[in-house]
Amino acid sequence: MEIKWLEDFVSLAETHSFSRSAELRHVTQPAFSRRIQSLEAWVGTELIDRSSYPTSLTAAGKVFYEQALAMLAQVSETRALMRGQRSANAQVLEFAVPHTLSLTFFPEWLKALERQLGTLPCRLRALNVHDAVLTLVEGGCDLVMVYHHPRQAIQLDPAHYDMLVLGTERLSPYSVPDATGRPLFRLPGTDKKPVPFLSYTPNAFLGRMVDMLLAEVAADTLKLDKCYETDMAEALKVMALAGHGMAFLPESAVRDDVQQGRLVRAEGGRGLPQSIDMEIRLYRERPGENNHERRGGQVRRKRQLVDQIWSTLMTQAAPH
Repeated sequence: MEIKWLEDFVSLAETHSFSRSAELRHVTQPAFSRRIQSLEAWVGTELIDRSSYPTSLTAAGKVFYEQALAMLAQVSETRALMRGQRSANAQVLEFAVPHTLSLTFFPEWLKALERQLGTLPCRLRALNVHDAVLTLVEGGCDLVMVYHHPRQAIQLDPAHYDMLVLGTERLSPYSVPDATGRPLFRLPGTDKKPVPFLSYTPNAFLGRMVDMLLAEVAADTLKLDKCYETDMAEALKVMALAGHGMAFLPESAVRDDVQQGRLVRAEGGRGLPQSIDMEIRLYRERPGENNHERRGGQVRRKRQLVDQIWSTLMTQAAPH
């Protein structure tokens, strides 16, 4: 059971509307509905009477509503107590960053920022793109850095969140080279010799990017043999370096390997998937928002530090 499920349920109980609660919780309505269903599965009974309009609670739901309020209050009190014990760390900036960016783009970006502002004590949470964004929405971090593509847009309301574009990332196919320096594995493959394909899991953001590329080619054109699957680009790179197959990898993750000749671009001929460009974006909660509890002078000072970082970055990248 997840705390956000309880918060979703309380919101639904108070708004009597799936669409309104989804909007308030900054998620899509299908995602919100799935979370309510997950809570009901965990509790073991239906909490929502879906036969009536507006939405109402079942008898069990009414009982659970009071318990949910009590549990959330206890969690909030415990969190406040623990944060009070960690007052010395109140100035630590909390970043939520996808795994690949945390290993490639983020370290150098932070170093460049610190050359302008001095040392920035920070804590990094390496997550997938969806969970990184959710961490910001739920008040678990100060800044979130994510990949973005127009066809897989990050659903953060610009009325509540500021955004800056920090750079771009190119996703391309790579393979170990053969004896002549050409890619050992390359598209499109044949029926007799399909390309061993190192793939992302379906829920991975980079996996959705690859699916978009492959969807642009007729289904019978590509002959792929999916032989490995993971949600982390670094894990795919290790498999590609070991010669297990071809993988679509972020350019920043393979730059050194390409320079040293350990990997080569494995693009096929004309009309085959080549590469796709993504933005690297930084988001923060817009100043003046009060979606989460923010109190105490140290918290306000950390907010001022975030504002200082944002002002510095705005001189280098145009806000959207």
